[in-house]
Amino acid sequence: MASSFMTILNNRLEMLYRKLFPKKISKIKLYIESLTNSNGLEIEGPSFAFTKKGFVPIYKHLKSLDGCNFSNNTVWEGKIQGGKSFKYENKVGYQYILDGSSLHGIENESYSLILSSHNIEHIANPIKALYEWKRVLKPYGYMLLIVPHKDRTFDNKRPLTTFDHVIEDYKNNTTESDNTHFNEIIDLHDLEMDQGVSTIEELKKRTINNFENRCVHHHTFNSPLVGKMLDYIGMKIIDITAFSPYHIIALAQKNENSNLDNYLYISKSSPAYKNSIFPSDR
Repeated sequence: MASSFMTILNNRLEMLYRKLFPKKISKIKLYIESLTNSNGLEIEGPSFAFTKKGFVPIYKHLKSLDGCNFSNNTVWEGKIQGGKSFKYENKVGYQYILDGSSLHGIENESYSLILSSHNIEHIANPIKALYEWKRVLKPYGYMLLIVPHKDRTFDNKRPLTTFDHVIEDYKNNTTESDNTHFNEIIDLHDLEMDQGVSTIEELKKRTINNFENRCVHHHTFNSPLVGKMLDYIGMKIIDITAFSPYHIIALAQKNENSNLDNYLYISKSSPAYKNSIFPSDR
């Protein structure tokens, strides 16, 4: 209990501090150089992280950006409309109303950048989604993911999802109606760290109605797991950064070279994670 309370306090203090004194990821120049003038598609955005006050402020460097949300009424964005209505900072792009794991109607190789912030955990079949995002990427296009790390979120009591499990979901064509993890979530969810619900009854109701609200974190992630998923779909990993208080930030490139050499980012024994702020990375 004390450990959970201190984690909550530290997270909130850090978020408040960041609002007053914005901090960028250490390799922000690499990200900007890679993504400048891209035409992008953001899955379940827009996201504060990519704004000028965010920790990966790349919106202002993009040539254009469209958005994709699973419904025209979401917990995060409220009511939205399809068409030319996707607003990010002071710009407007096209808003698709599509499930993030099934971008039907968007042609192959349409975009040079896919953005996703705190979204892949809400998808029951993350490998399927990543393959779909790769499909609409142009050759040598980029994928920028921000994923919540289990160690310092309300998933901290849950076991880490195994790589074998996400592969099994992909091979079994798991759908968004999947409820495999619901009992685990209800039993091990850290209510103190969730500002969306305050009682177990509220959590149960939200979880049962997940197909409509998509609030469930189907899987839990650490940095090596994110690396393994990107490697599995054939993306060249450019960088994976652990960023406080609870973010995994990954930049990868669509590259059909058979020798991707992603070892640095897919093993817990890798020096890339030696000094990670998250214990389960090491």
